[in-house]
Amino acid sequence: MQKPLAETAQIMGCSELDLIFVEAIVRHAKTSFAAGMKMLSPERRYGMFALYSFCRIVDDIADDMGEPEVKQKQLQKWRDKIELLYNGKADGSVENVLLGSIQQFGLRKEDFLAIIDGMEMDVLNLVIAPDEVKLDLYCDRVASAVGRLAIRIFGDSSEAAEKVAYHLGRALQITNILRDLEEDIERGRLYLPKELLERFHISLIPERCMENPSIQEVCNIMSYRALDHFRSAANYMRQCEVDAIRPAKIMAATYRFLLGKQKKLGWKKPFKRASLSTGEKVIVGMAGLMV
Repeated sequence: MQKPLAETAQIMGCSELDLIFVEAIVRHAKTSFAAGMKMLSPERRYGMFALYSFCRIVDDIADDMGEPEVKQKQLQKWRDKIELLYNGKADGSVENVLLGSIQQFGLRKEDFLAIIDGMEMDVLNLVIAPDEVKLDLYCDRVASAVGRLAIRIFGDSSEAAEKVAYHLGRALQITNILRDLEEDIERGRLYLPKELLERFHISLIPERCMENPSIQEVCNIMSYRALDHFRSAANYMRQCEVDAIRPAKIMAATYRFLLGKQKKLGWKKPFKRASLSTGEKVIVGMAGLMV
């Protein structure tokens, strides 16, 4: 039996309206994320809704068409908000639920700040063919840092859980890079590593890189890297608390299946972005729980 919203709000130290607000952000995004969180207890579920809301807000800042200076100021405001949260102060619905999550689940300040730093990498200079070190740092900040927060909300703060966040975050981010290749190029971004592009004599200019058929080889190599991270994450999942790791298993299974579909579609023009049908999401999610 589900707890009344009022009881969850009391546990989280916020209002019912705060909980409704963060859930609305998730629902408005029309993502399958909300469905995947149904297995969590109400406190953990709303903690994840708050984390998603925070990530959505700072990601929208980075993707906005505004001036870099304005974006930097907006991101700095969120750094200031994070500092206030760790002093026990909140000034909005998202912040109120985040504060409750920080106190309930022992979330670390450095992970929130890392996410903001990752968004700022997109703001200060468009990420165009970064070197391997910069790309890995970017993946850690925008994906693995989110994983480190999520895994604690799920209920496991062990060293194995940290390793899951490390590898699964990178696997998911590389998968997103490969699925969003054309969309990112249209925004003037190119997240494929400089070293690989140069090895295959591919232009580092975003709008020209897909003219070279060898882009397929670069993306194949990146897909194998993602698979290596998926395998490593799966190995560490076996060492984690069974109930806590279930949402991560579903996410891993879903994205691994997506990567396979994108690999079949390829990366040559005309580019086709892989997606999952509702039925595929259900089947893959159930299969993920059985691994």
